[in-house]
Amino acid sequence: MLVVMRHEATKQQVEDAVKRIKEMGLSPHPMPGPTRTAIGITGNTGAVDSRQLELLPGVLELIRVTKAYKLASREMHPDDTSIEIGETTIGPGNFTLICGPCSVENEDMILRTADVLMQHGVRIMRAGAFKPRSSPYSFQGMGEEGLRLLEKARDATGIKIATEVMDNDNVDVAEEIADVLQVGTRNMQNFSLLRRCGRARKPILLKRGMSATLDEWLMAAEYIMAGGNYRVILCERGVRTFADHTRNTLDLSIVPPVKQLSHLPILVDPSHGTGRRDYVPPMALAGMAAGAHGLLMEVHPTPERALSDGAQSLNFGQLTELIGQIQRLAEPLDLSVN
Repeated sequence: MLVVMRHEATKQQVEDAVKRIKEMGLSPHPMPGPTRTAIGITGNTGAVDSRQLELLPGVLELIRVTKAYKLASREMHPDDTSIEIGETTIGPGNFTLICGPCSVENEDMILRTADVLMQHGVRIMRAGAFKPRSSPYSFQGMGEEGLRLLEKARDATGIKIATEVMDNDNVDVAEEIADVLQVGTRNMQNFSLLRRCGRARKPILLKRGMSATLDEWLMAAEYIMAGGNYRVILCERGVRTFADHTRNTLDLSIVPPVKQLSHLPILVDPSHGTGRRDYVPPMALAGMAAGAHGLLMEVHPTPERALSDGAQSLNFGQLTELIGQIQRLAEPLDLSVN
């Protein structure tokens, strides 16, 4: 259910409506818009008694929401959502680059990478301190020490930090340092983690599960938003198919349906989507043309010596060339690269 307030509704009338919804044992989600405020309602297992709400002062109309993912849907929130991270805005009209190594490996590497990214106009660095790996014998990340190195890189360069969290304890420590918390593909349906991210004070970058449908992905976003954190960024990172010519199959066909059904911004990860650095540039440009709001890419000073995902990481020269191509494509698409 969506309660749409009148254009001239006062702040007190909105607060009264929120109070009444709570008295009904439901959860209100006020969503101020450019012309009026709407209040989403969740928590109901059956029909909502609309009579208790429709006669409240300031209420224009009540709209039934048919999608199971209510807060993430355009039915409840028709306007596009933009998410600000420092000076960067992820959303319509912008094309955001989030780049960096798969893992934090050492201080010199992470500081060098942050400096080069800032020189190229990339204002958000992705790097993992906690790494979920298929093999228990693979490099698992530096943990909290890695977070401290990311904090040092931000202090030295001003770059914002996006890093992955794997469990509730990770969120507790990471949200004190990181600017964006990433939920990886293996944890897309880790509902305990999603609920904890719903209480986090930072934006959440939610990757699509490797075999997840669009509805399952948006329902995962709903878990986060139902907890009160509405700053969710979706990321398509490839799905598992029968194909063996790439690491995954980058599903760019999901970008238009996501934008049609949801107001949340969506990024594309051509690094994990292909698993090969020579395929990253063409798929990055294809993601841009498909309508994504930005890219999540792996970049490393010396990919051949990377402790994880070196085969899909661009070196600095390749990043420079790709950014030039992105800037040229941005002009006819009327996008601002940030």
